[in-house]
This record gives sequence, C-alpha cells and structure tokens, in this order.
Amino acid sequence: MRVRSSTVVVLSLLALLHAYIGWRILPQLPVQDSLRGVGVALLVLSFVLVPTGMMAHGIARQPLADRLSWAGMMALGMFSSLFVLTLLRDVMLSAIGLVGVHDPDVVMWSAVAVPTLAALATLIGFFNARRTARVVDVEIPIDDLPDALQGFTIAQISDIHVGPTIKRGYLDAIVDRVNSLQADAVAVTGDLVDGSVRHLAPHTAPLARLQARHGAYFVTGNHEYYSNVHAWIDEVRRLGLRVLMNEHVVLPHDGARVLLAGVNDFTAHYFDESHRSDPRAALAGAPDNVGVKILLAHQPRTATAAAAAGFDLQLSGHTHGGQFFPWNLFVPMQQPYVAGLNRLEQLWVYTSRGTGYWGPPKRFGAPSEITRVRLVKA
Repeated sequence: MRVRSSTVVVLSLLALLHAYIGWRILPQLPVQDSLRGVGVALLVLSFVLVPTGMMAHGIARQPLADRLSWAGMMALGMFSSLFVLTLLRDVMLSAIGLVGVHDPDVVMWSAVAVPTLAALATLIGFFNARRTARVVDVEIPIDDLPDALQGFTIAQISDIHVGPTIKRGYLDAIVDRVNSLQADAVAVTGDLVDGSVRHLAPHTAPLARLQARHGAYFVTGNHEYYSNVHAWIDEVRRLGLRVLMNEHVVLPHDGARVLLAGVNDFTAHYFDESHRSDPRAALAGAPDNVGVKILLAHQPRTATAAAAAGFDLQLSGHTHGGQFFPWNLFVPMQQPYVAGLNRLEQLWVYTSRGTGYWGPPKRFGAPSEITRVRLVKA
C-alpha cells in the first residue's frame, strides 16, 4: 500500500510539472492552434514515457525492455531541460516585470527559446554521452616520492553503468582506449553496472581485455549493491580483475613499492553489514616502507576517513560531475567534491566525472573521462 501511494504521489507530481510547462509555454508560442495541440500531445507522451522507461527493467521481453528504456530516458533528459528552462524563464519575466518592463516580444521569444534550447541541449548532451570518453591527464605531486615511482601511471575508469542503454560496444571502445595508454595499473572505481549478471555478463565481458603492467583493480559502487553485489563481485573476479574489499595489495615497481588499497562503497553497510567501508581496515598488515599509499573509493565522501588513515591519494567517482545542468549544483549537498583534484589535509582526492552516464544519455557541461593519473615528485 505504501509503495502504491508513493507511486501515485510521484506520478501526480510528474503530471503537474508537465502541465506547468504546457501552461507557461504553449499559449505564448507564435504558432497555430494545431501545432499547440502537437505540443500538448508531446508533453502527454513524455509523461507516459518517463515512468515507463524507468520501470522497463522489470520487463522480461527483449529488445522491448531496452527500447522502452531508451525512449523513457531520452524523454527524461528533454523533460528535465524543459522544466529548468521554463522555471528560469518565469524567474526572468518576474524580474523584468518588477522593474516595469512588459514587452510582449520578450514573452513570446522567450517561450520559443525554451523548447529550442532544451532540444539543443538534449542533442548535444546525447552526442557527448555516447562518444567514447576522452583521456584526461592529471599529475599528482607526492612528497618524498621515490625516483622509481616518478611517472607511475594509473588509468582510472568509473561510473560506466552498463545497462539498458550502454552495451558491449560502448565498453569495448573504452577498453581499447584504456589499453592504448599502457598504464602501470588500471582502476575501476565502481558503478560498473545497472542490472543482473544474467542479463549483462555478455556486455561486461570486454573488461577481461584490460591490460596493465600491474593488472586491473575494482571497487564496488552503490549501483553494484542495487544489482546483487555478490554475484557481480564473482563475475568481475572471473573476468580477471582484482576486487579490493577493504584490503590492499603491494605492487613492486622498479625497486620501489606502491600500496594500492580499495574500500567498499560508502553506503555498502546498508545492504550488507560485513561490507562496511573502512579505509583503516584496508591498511591492515601493510608494510611501512612503501613509496605511496593510494586508495580506490567510489564516493568522494570517504576522503575524511582516508585522510585519517594516512593515505596519500584517493581516486573516486560517483558524482558524474553533475552530468548535466542543473544537477551539478546539487552534488555538493551530498559530496565534498564534484570533480577534479582537491586537497584534504595531506590527502589528494581526485574525483572522476565518470566514463559513462546514468539515466538519460545526456552530458552537458560535464564531459565523460578516462583519467590517466601520473605520480610526480612534489
């Protein structure tokens, strides 16, 4: 009963937001009534597609489920921009109204601008999301870094979200680009999948081709816990990646040593208490004479505990850099960092904008990335 009531509330809110867009925009457009009718029909279609796309994973029949997901996620991306631009337009009109300006042309052309800009942002965002992520080079200055570790590289990929709209071909291209970097190690910092091993194993198979001198390493993200994390841990191991679960490995490199640790997702204990994220536990039994201590942690908010544990560098993801406006404005409400390199006491924290996307195939102002982290002397 509670689930049904929540569904009614969400659908009612979604209907009201679509109605708000129609009420504020359609009457102001310089078009014939028949075209306004088309606008109404498109808003109704959007209202139907958005929840359908979000629930399509429950449909067993393929390719129907994926096609509905595609349609729903595209509609969600467009609706999001329409709503935000409609709201910004109303704020603008109210502001100029307060100073006594009432220009019918401004009202009309601002109404035209809303669907035009929303469509443009959705189209550009689609191409940004679907292209293979570009390589972002980041240098991390480490105090007292041994000469042998100068230039040590880690290729980081994160938040790929293999699922209804991201399949094997998308991941194949990512793996090819990562392998071309010839990094010393590869780090996959969570949110690899949105779905079950049974449905997605053929599409995550390219991970078995990852190549690096010291191998590839994986830590869980929150979405693995939505998708039967235990099955995915087994599958990732089967593909040849080392899963770091509050543990570390020591990588010998040209006479020096790199300590590479990983923790489970920050929220893992809500799903399995034995998976509670613990950077200190990840250092248990670690040798003292290592050149650098690196932690893989899906969420940036692990940084406080990582700094207290004595790590030099934390590699994270989770935020997608906000993925597209205005959601980047809300990320700081949950995470200390949105994207890029930041410093917390003696800890460097690098937050990837992610290598794939979640939900709408749309990236605007937050391009995807494959990160090549390079250690250098401070």
